[in-house]
Amino acid sequence: MTTDTTVSIDRRTTAVLDEQHVGDIRGALGTIKAGDCAPRTGLSAKLKTLLAIVGPGLIVLVGDNDAGAFATYGQAGQNYGPKLLGTLLLLVPVLYVNQEMVLRLGAVTGVGHARLILERFGKFWGAFSVIDLFLLNALTLVTEFIGITMATRYLGLPTVPSVALAAAVIIGAAFTGSFRRFERIAIFFCLGSLTLIPVYVFAHPAPAEMLGGLVPTMPAGPGGMAELMLLIIAIVGTTVAPWQLFFQQSYVIDKRITPRFMRYEKADLWIGLVVVMVGAAAIMGIASAAFAGASTSFTDTAGVTDGIEAYAGRTAGALFAVALLDASIVGAFAVSLSIAYAIGDVFGMKHSLHRGARHAKGFYAVYAGLVALSATIVLIPGSPLGLLTTGVQTLAGVLLPSATVFLLLLCNDKAVLGPWVNGRLTNLFTSVVVGVLVVLSVILTSAVLFPDISADQIFLIMAVSGGIGALTAGYALLRRRRNAAPIDRTGRAEWRMPPLQYLPPPEMSTGRKIGLTALRTYLLLAMALVIVKLVQLALG
Repeated sequence: MTTDTTVSIDRRTTAVLDEQHVGDIRGALGTIKAGDCAPRTGLSAKLKTLLAIVGPGLIVLVGDNDAGAFATYGQAGQNYGPKLLGTLLLLVPVLYVNQEMVLRLGAVTGVGHARLILERFGKFWGAFSVIDLFLLNALTLVTEFIGITMATRYLGLPTVPSVALAAAVIIGAAFTGSFRRFERIAIFFCLGSLTLIPVYVFAHPAPAEMLGGLVPTMPAGPGGMAELMLLIIAIVGTTVAPWQLFFQQSYVIDKRITPRFMRYEKADLWIGLVVVMVGAAAIMGIASAAFAGASTSFTDTAGVTDGIEAYAGRTAGALFAVALLDASIVGAFAVSLSIAYAIGDVFGMKHSLHRGARHAKGFYAVYAGLVALSATIVLIPGSPLGLLTTGVQTLAGVLLPSATVFLLLLCNDKAVLGPWVNGRLTNLFTSVVVGVLVVLSVILTSAVLFPDISADQIFLIMAVSGGIGALTAGYALLRRRRNAAPIDRTGRAEWRMPPLQYLPPPEMSTGRKIGLTALRTYLLLAMALVIVKLVQLALG
């Protein structure tokens, strides 16, 4: 057991479910005592506090540049040059707003995302959130180990021992029984993403082209408009993934961050955003330079690595492979923890990295079991790895709108967030994002089911979905204006959500019931159709 200072939980005043989620903040780079209420007035004091807080935002966002991201950004750079950099730029506010909302939920409520959905929206949605997260994360973990195998093969390492060693590192980092040790290991691997910088220097893509790519465009390329739209959707699904919401909220809780340190955690988010966007732009630029003028289309990340070697030399290729290996391990850390946290939260198991494996058997069993299963699948001869990767991208695209919808609803639930509920601008921006994600989800599902879909049909789907979305948004805006009441923000620095059993039932208007029913119907139908299609592909 760790020697972290903890305090006993008063069940009448806090909703925190695990007593290890209360006490000193013992981060990788510093400590803040539980009773430390001193003002941070000088630059040195503020910097020390920031260093102690840094971790959740950095890990979740660097973990976003995982094996799947390497493939997606590599494909964008190889097929379209740096012309899709503008898509990444448009996703910066989306990433920040989403992660800021789950940060608030974690710091204010002390309860994980899946448990809040269960308590506020019922057993169906609670079970659905955990089941789809489990399925999606298991598939995502397989893609992380695919990245590990590609990287180690390029480096000339034997596959089976390399995969086994990577799995041991991923499992061992969490099994230390110390939150601080895990975070130090995770941040060490996060710094490994900087390996992309020397590769970028070796590749030296044209600065003018990179700057020009920041302007959002619809470039021409192989496969026409339909393939371009699907790649843009893949970039969105890779950059804004559902597991991020569950991981960030639970990790903030496990780190014992309270509303008092909200400003510092927002700074942590911005640090993570800068690192992840620099990495994503670097991958796109490197692939763009390596394949400029080439007639070959994207195959996989291994093909990108070979192309980098042919263009910039063996050292550049090796560094890119190391960056891929590092990114896959960071992604595996975050994806595995997100489901272990969610299951622990929903089923009332002890679920904290502050605990040793003997004191949180179920939590660690889920974490280790997912990692071991994914590593095993990758090593089975004949496993449909390409199909699994397609399945991850498709299911992530289908499920992302529902994750954002519940995030928005929870952040407007006054019983949950009190004075921390969303303001009008945040709601307006997030509503637009939800609408766009729904449209992209419909397009992606249609493209998987009907591979020969044309650009005209895609634009028709966008037009119809956009029209329905505009009508729905207008109706919701009118209702909100009628029922709008000023938000009292006083005393929010000390406000925490009461225990779950003391919360009043959520308001379920007719419009909300209709909306949730429509969402449930769409998700079940889309998931069933996608799974059937993937099975058909697997059977040839």
